[in-house]
Amino acid sequence: MSVRIFLRAARNTRSGLDLFVLAGVLWGTGGIAGSVLAARAGLHPVAVAAYRLLAGGLFITAYALASGRLRVRRPSRAELARIAGVGALFTVFQAAYFAAVAAISVSLATLTTMVAVHILVTTGSAVLERRRPGPIAIASLAAAALGLALLLGAPAGGARGALVGIGFALVAAGGFAVLTLDTRPALPTLDRVAITGLGFLFGGCLLLPAGLVVGMAVPMRADILGAVLFLGVVPTAGAYVAYFTALGRAHVGGGIVAVLLEPLTATVLAAFLQGERLGPERLLGGVLVLASIAVQHRAAGTPTRG
Repeated sequence: MSVRIFLRAARNTRSGLDLFVLAGVLWGTGGIAGSVLAARAGLHPVAVAAYRLLAGGLFITAYALASGRLRVRRPSRAELARIAGVGALFTVFQAAYFAAVAAISVSLATLTTMVAVHILVTTGSAVLERRRPGPIAIASLAAAALGLALLLGAPAGGARGALVGIGFALVAAGGFAVLTLDTRPALPTLDRVAITGLGFLFGGCLLLPAGLVVGMAVPMRADILGAVLFLGVVPTAGAYVAYFTALGRAHVGGGIVAVLLEPLTATVLAAFLQGERLGPERLLGGVLVLASIAVQHRAAGTPTRG
């Protein structure tokens, strides 16, 4: 009997790790998909973020309804407050992230945001738990800071463009760090998938006024409509559903796989599809960043999400 239980747990863990891998790879396509949509349709980053939140929110909410995770009924005040809070943070994260992509590049925006989230979450956890970071955490943060400095040594677009891009990436990281540090227990009537879907829809509605001002009209062409569909389904709905499903099947520490694969996927895609080039210094910086996060999260057993 115990052998059967062990084998079943092993299969569930394996499946969970596979889903973490899937989530990381899917997340990594978000920046490149958004930049392609912006370039071909002439969209502002705010409009791209609105499309991602609305499309992704529709697909995740539809999945939650179909799977019984969400039922049509009048929400409570607690549910509305949680959805509004999550939606507002996703709004800040997505709008600022795509603005960073437009100002610098897909790979650098993704890596900068990831490093900043890592630093903010580590520091925020220490403050909230009223403890000093240990030697491993301090060394990890130092490696992350050095890696970020190497990555941003001479970004394309000049000093002004680099500062703007870094600023947007830091804002994006701040929004997602708050989401990560939110340790409130899940609502008994709404799981994380349902809250994410509804939060995306709420965030998309928040961005709609600004999106309509800058322009959200897109040509009715197959490539552009396909880009909108891809952005909503693959790096948004697919990635988040895979991640949250994995959390229920494997140890949360396995989430570091998704965290590492997201920027790696974004960098590889940007190099192959957009001709971005990373010199030796930036490659070293990327290695330091990834090593920093791997060490820190292996020690803490608490992954960040992207």
